[in-house]
Amino acid sequence: MKVFKNFTDYTSQKPLALSLGMFDGVHLGHKSIIDELIKIGSENNLETAILTFWPHPRFVFNPNEDLKLLNTLEEKKSLMNKYGIDNLFLKEFDEEFRNLTGEEFVRQVLIDKLNVKYLIIGYDHSFGKNKSGNFELLQKLSKELDFEVEQMEAINIHENNISSTKVRNALLAGNIKEANEMLGYSYSVSGSIVHGKKIGRTIGYPTANIETESIKLLPKKGAYIVEVFVKGQQYKGMLSVGTNPTVNGEKLTVEVYILDFEGDIYDEKITVKFRDFLHDEIKFEGLEKLIERLDEDKRLTEEFQF
Repeated sequence: MKVFKNFTDYTSQKPLALSLGMFDGVHLGHKSIIDELIKIGSENNLETAILTFWPHPRFVFNPNEDLKLLNTLEEKKSLMNKYGIDNLFLKEFDEEFRNLTGEEFVRQVLIDKLNVKYLIIGYDHSFGKNKSGNFELLQKLSKELDFEVEQMEAINIHENNISSTKVRNALLAGNIKEANEMLGYSYSVSGSIVHGKKIGRTIGYPTANIETESIKLLPKKGAYIVEVFVKGQQYKGMLSVGTNPTVNGEKLTVEVYILDFEGDIYDEKITVKFRDFLHDEIKFEGLEKLIERLDEDKRLTEEFQF
């Protein structure tokens, strides 16, 4: 997959089958669009492309908003590559770009710069200044500018439309299985292992503290069953998102106890995949009660079938 940060770096070898949007999470709704792009591209000798924005336009419109994303940039690129996209455009949502009307965007960018011959948009997608671009405009312009346009229907699970917002809300409610079902994969968090307070090792549960990217959405505070990937190996783990209230912690941390593991992994890159929710964050009366709960969490994690 080729990645472009601006359109001037791109020279068209073949016309494109393209879709545009944020694709945050690259969930099953997004994958249905990608699968259709690949099918159309194969049938019509077109390369496939996704045009998305980085950073998220909401950071531009609402710089004080504490928006958290389902994917880091590297995660998004990895998923797009895995799903078979040929070209990924990561456009900065700058002042010039945000002032393009929907029609100007189609003419100046999609047709003149990218040579799009087939455009697929999601069921609720709009674009351009004041959201002036929509499916109706695309249908009108397609005849004049000689491209085809398709609007995908929403993908439903249990009679609910899948959306990035619904995935985000499920994670914030601790509904890991529901979120994973909408994503089509297990939600993950990656980062480097950093030094913590080292309290866990004094009670028989040494944890690895994960330093995550600030824009990455963390599920609700609580304990989780996770898959752990570190140094090329896979393990079961118990992960805590919270402030460690039992020992009067204040800073939000992400800590994982890795089952059947020993060794020094400070500064190593680690990825955890969330598989199930164990319980909300609890302030225990003392370390003895905390250890009892950790023992029970460990039993449940050992029994969990990955």
